Amino acid sequence: MKIRELLLATFVPLSWGLGFTLSKLALTEFPPLMLMSIRFFIAAGVLIWFVPFPRNCMKDLFWVALVGSTIQYGLTFTGLSMIDASLAIIVVHLEVPFGILLAVLLFRERPGIQRLLGMGIAFGGIVMIAGLPSVKGQLFAVALTGSGAMIWAIGQIMYKRISDRVTGLSAVAWIGLIAGGQMALASLLLESGQLDALLHATRIGWGSVVYLGLIMTVLGYGVWYTVLARNPVSHIMPVLLLLPIFTIAFSVILLGERPSLGVLAGGAVVLCGVALIVFARTPST
Repeated sequence: MKIRELLLATFVPLSWGLGFTLSKLALTEFPPLMLMSIRFFIAAGVLIWFVPFPRNCMKDLFWVALVGSTIQYGLTFTGLSMIDASLAIIVVHLEVPFGILLAVLLFRERPGIQRLLGMGIAFGGIVMIAGLPSVKGQLFAVALTGSGAMIWAIGQIMYKRISDRVTGLSAVAWIGLIAGGQMALASLLLESGQLDALLHATRIGWGSVVYLGLIMTVLGYGVWYTVLARNPVSHIMPVLLLLPIFTIAFSVILLGERPSLGVLAGGAVVLCGVALIVFARTPST
């Protein structure tokens, strides 16, 4: 991979890591579903003018948006509102082993020994973290975040089935528009305090929302799909292993979090498991 491509690829976990940290700040001012609704409406409002209307798969996109965005982000960010960003990003990385597990169960794919080992190590790391005394009072939030990771993997499988009919950025735009509406409705039904949040949000809160919509979603995914189109997936995916490192660093600097050695050790185990899956050379079929 060329240096320029590597720098572009590295921008993705950097922007997403900062965005995940800023989400924790924004969640102190906005309910989770409301926050995600605004984020996706901002992203869709920017992108939708530059991508084609996916006439042949709007129904499919509705269900992808519901599962892979509305339900997933609802679970993940509700969990994030209750625990440190540094802990949440470790749990979020269960997306990778969950994806492999679902491929085995639904498509009877053969992941190979290395991927199976990576799955076991990653899940073992989460068990280590869940057993820490400092985390036991947060197990519900960890479960919500972990459930979000599993739902994300389901959403990716659903999107894969229609990926030949809609481009990456077009999917981001239209899923954003659909999911934004779904999340707004869910927020009205399940959350409270939306008007108060809008009236009393600070510059930090609104700045975080704008960052989530424009930088994390539009620019982050734009760069990701661009680099992914130019390089083999196996060359790009390892860069995402930097995501928890950037997130933990930003959470320490911006939020003053101090993850315990136990959490960091468990996170290292999870990351090792995910790395084994990402770097596996054996075909998954």
